[in-house]
Amino acid sequence: MGKRDDLIAKYAEDLKSKCGVEPDMDLLTKVTIGCGPAIYKEDASTVAASQEGELETVKANFLMKKLGLPDSPELMDAINVVIDTYGRSERNKYRAVFYYMLVKHFGKEAVYS
Repeated sequence: MGKRDDLIAKYAEDLKSKCGVEPDMDLLTKVTIGCGPAIYKEDASTVAASQEGELETVKANFLMKKLGLPDSPELMDAINVVIDTYGRSERNKYRAVFYYMLVKHFGKEAVYS
């Protein structure tokens, strides 16, 4: 297995153990690939959930641009649901896991097909 496969396995374990979610491995793989080289960089591979600017970036660049959702208060509500599901005290919220849960929340799996 390559480094990306190792990371996908780690993300799947996070979804199961920390989020109580049984991952769709095909979708998780596609979301991880969609994150690009960010998954290999320590700082970029996680979402700083306590930083408002970071959450605004997730909203603008992922939810609105990538998933094509219109700007609305519902977007930030969904981000907060994901943070709560992941656990607010969980320090390392992996970007691929975070994005995967947002894709599932909004039913936007078709973006990755």
